[in-house]
Amino acid sequence: MNIYVSGLSYRINDDDLRQLFEEYGQITSAKVITDRETGRSRGFGFVEMANDDEARTAIEELTGAEYDGKVISVSQAKPKTDRPRNGGGFNRERRGGFDRGERRGGFDRENRGGNRGRRDF
Repeated sequence: MNIYVSGLSYRINDDDLRQLFEEYGQITSAKVITDRETGRSRGFGFVEMANDDEARTAIEELTGAEYDGKVISVSQAKPKTDRPRNGGGFNRERRGGFDRGERRGGFDRENRGGNRGRRDF
């Protein structure tokens, strides 16, 4: 079973995470996720345990536990979903916030200066 661990101290490394879970059973892998640019921990990681029953026991025992001065959260990891990668938030449909008039507040090509905003009572 794959286990998600959050709230980790930034000082925790892969070996520390492995040692924390070894008490509960056989560990297949333990990985603290790090920032690509700085190499610094992002405060969460994943532990893969060979036995699901042991993994469930570890989740129950460690959820809300204090580890290295921080309270950690432990749960079964959810499968990774494919997210569209569109270049860091740039949305081709809205091009930097310019609205083509389909939504409120943008330039309306259909109604160039007419009675927009006026009310005739």
